[in-house]
Amino acid sequence: MNPTIRTALPSDAQRITDIINPIIEGGQFTILDSTFSVSDQSFFIQYFPVNGVFLVAEDQTTKTTLGYQTVEPFASFTRTLDHVGIVSTYVEESSRQRGVASALFATTLEIAKSRGFEKLIAQVRADNDVALNAYLKQGFTVAGTLTKHAKINGQYVDEVMLEAFL
Repeated sequence: MNPTIRTALPSDAQRITDIINPIIEGGQFTILDSTFSVSDQSFFIQYFPVNGVFLVAEDQTTKTTLGYQTVEPFASFTRTLDHVGIVSTYVEESSRQRGVASALFATTLEIAKSRGFEKLIAQVRADNDVALNAYLKQGFTVAGTLTKHAKINGQYVDEVMLEAFL
């Protein structure tokens, strides 16, 4: 699969919620526990940090959104972390392991570097092997494990902290 990668627009909000909400509802691949409304997602896209990266992957023929990826500044409370971004990647179930994440990463990493990011971090559930492998394939390395980092339905979940230098 060779998707088109482009900047997300507020008009993409419906399709983005169609991707993220089933992932959240499944409770298996993310620590997020509340779904997003289309209006909230549209607002989020519209007011996304100017130095951040928010990309969608579209099928070239159908223009269907297959996935999306964001890079946000890691911290706004200090300038000492301005070079660090936190990356998140979401791909719809039927498009996983078909090159969508790789296509997003290729563009995201380039844009993030051009916007002053020197390091990206990601937090991935330790039991999400597909996502962990996707980040490792892109040159991320394991920085450590955040033990009992989230508590979902009364059960602790570890997260793996990954990092990549651009």
